[in-house]
Amino acid sequence: MSDADSVKVITGYSEPLSLRAGETVQLMASSHRPGPATLDLVQIICGDPTRTGPGFHEIEISSALPATIDLTEQPLVPGSFAEIDLSGLVLSQRLEIDCYLRPTQPSIDQTALSIDNGAGIEIALQIRDGCFSLKCGDHRSALSQSEIVANRWYRIQVHLEGSPMATVETVVECLPSRSPGRDLIELVPPCITQAAVTMPAVGELKRCLFAASIDGERFDGRIARPQICVDGTSLQWDLAQDIVGSQVIDSSGNERHGRLHQLPARGVTGPGWDGSHHAWTSKPSHYDAVHFHSDDLYDAGWPISAELDLSDDLPSGIYAFRLHSTHGIDRVPFFVRPAKAAPTADIALLMPSCTYMAYANHRMLFEGADFVAARSRLRPEHEYLRNHPELGPSMYEKHSDGSGVMYSSRRRPNLQLRPGADGWNFTPDTDINAFMDHLALGHDVIADEDVHAEGLAALAPYRVIVTGSHPEYWSTAMLDALDQWQRSGGRLLYLGGNGFYWRVAFSDAWPGAIELRRAEDGVRNWQTDTGESYHSFNGEYGGMWRRLGRAPNELVGVGFAAQGFERAIGYARCPASYDSRAAWIFDGVAEENIGTSGLGGGAAGQEIDNYNPALGSPAHALILASATDYGPEMTRTKEELEAATIVPSPDPVVRADMVFFETPSGGAVFSVGSISWFGALARNDFDNDVAKITENVLRRFVDPAEFPLP
Repeated sequence: MSDADSVKVITGYSEPLSLRAGETVQLMASSHRPGPATLDLVQIICGDPTRTGPGFHEIEISSALPATIDLTEQPLVPGSFAEIDLSGLVLSQRLEIDCYLRPTQPSIDQTALSIDNGAGIEIALQIRDGCFSLKCGDHRSALSQSEIVANRWYRIQVHLEGSPMATVETVVECLPSRSPGRDLIELVPPCITQAAVTMPAVGELKRCLFAASIDGERFDGRIARPQICVDGTSLQWDLAQDIVGSQVIDSSGNERHGRLHQLPARGVTGPGWDGSHHAWTSKPSHYDAVHFHSDDLYDAGWPISAELDLSDDLPSGIYAFRLHSTHGIDRVPFFVRPAKAAPTADIALLMPSCTYMAYANHRMLFEGADFVAARSRLRPEHEYLRNHPELGPSMYEKHSDGSGVMYSSRRRPNLQLRPGADGWNFTPDTDINAFMDHLALGHDVIADEDVHAEGLAALAPYRVIVTGSHPEYWSTAMLDALDQWQRSGGRLLYLGGNGFYWRVAFSDAWPGAIELRRAEDGVRNWQTDTGESYHSFNGEYGGMWRRLGRAPNELVGVGFAAQGFERAIGYARCPASYDSRAAWIFDGVAEENIGTSGLGGGAAGQEIDNYNPALGSPAHALILASATDYGPEMTRTKEELEAATIVPSPDPVVRADMVFFETPSGGAVFSVGSISWFGALARNDFDNDVAKITENVLRRFVDPAEFPLP
């Protein structure tokens, strides 16, 4: 991959991310330097170009794609808003506006609500110089002299009457908080103003916008209970309705329903929330607000650059559109499953696409994080992210207004979903794919979204499922499907760490997006606001699966316990590894210490899991090997601290455990308890102890012979 050090100008995304052979995949692409680009279909066997990997390997696939396409620069327009069609309504004499606002960045000029006649005339509630302002055509007047306090609710009422000279009356009221001390200073009396303005000849209206102006200005904050009255026709939108959807519902009976764009936050508290309810499903009227962000980006909305009907006999695997011009190169991956009528392999590699979405466009490597130091030398993909914040943040960041990022989408470029772009998630998972290809046992590729959509049916064709290196994010439907598959005899290789950790939700109204509420506990860069731990997509309580009564230990025998990124170490075999139930796992492995070299120094590192019967690890599971000789850089997770203020040294919790156990109907589980396993797998062209152990398990798991009962 000679392009590794070039300046990146080409990017894109595919739709969908996972599909079947025989179906159609689309490419949406952009280049900051327009011009022709060659276009190929490639199968990615290994996307790891580093010296520690098995070597970058892609295969060109004959296809009906055009040989070249013309690339132009496509815009990215972040910022969520709502749009309501007002066509047919005529404003001639009287307009009333009534709404509640909670600005989160009042120091920035922005527009909270605007009414547009389609001819450039706008009447809008705005923030200018830290105060509320009313714009009427070319005229703007301050509604209050008091500076807005961030994150406080205000009620704004406007009455405009008369033409061409109009009287405008406004009331700006700051709502009480729960703090008497704060209210002493911040709760100023309602500001009532009257003025005469020149009323623009508005005429027939076109639309009403929440959180946006007609020229693209956006709003950061919450809007609740918006109402307008146009010459006697009253419209009011109940934002407590259809929280799971993408509509804003007109409750006036006039059927002027609107549509949300770019996925603002719902299921958030409104001005009437008093702490008596914490689930929007139990008291929707307390959650009658929408939180808009100027950096929300759900759908880039780019036109289709190329479209490909996949052949029915295309082998399952990891594929990519490869774009190459004189200005650079990009590979836009997607996953292909077998055609519906085609036979499947016995083994499937489950690509953790929810994890890819959660980390999409993360900026930790150049901004730093609580567990990752910022770097100065970056790959082109991360330089691109630094230069283009409009791509939208990951779920590991906060919005520009300080609120946590609860949604992510694959309907935009994901710069980390590229071969070699990140030593985290996708690239390591291609190392596992390369190992499975090396064994030539035959395997298919499926993705998280397939399991969510189809449930058990997506997993049922396979005797063996192999996870990626970091399957962290799981929906309820996904976890239910894995549980059912295991009970029916499925055999699982969990070749990673920090898996099955956070609950996420999907939405029919917002296809291609996931939602995350970082509730209560866990390793997290932000936490949900009080009263907002329930997903807007489906009403489920969010947070860690461990806190939800479904710890990963119950399914895979181990659960996330510690993290540290300075070095990885090897495992020492435990006495149970010589038990007749599991001794075959170590056939051909002579050493007591295994995985003692690899990316970072060994097979056990980055994020590690341990065996814990208190969290549901099966009592009959065999602990085959453990890694314990860590330094102070490897620390137990937040949820493992409990009430302890002093952590013992050495810490018995800081331990990576490799386990094996049998499950119903002839099934079994093998878990390695470490993200770094992939880095030791590829040493010496897969001729090493970690590869041998993994091969032994795969070959035995694909063998239909029953496991002896423990």
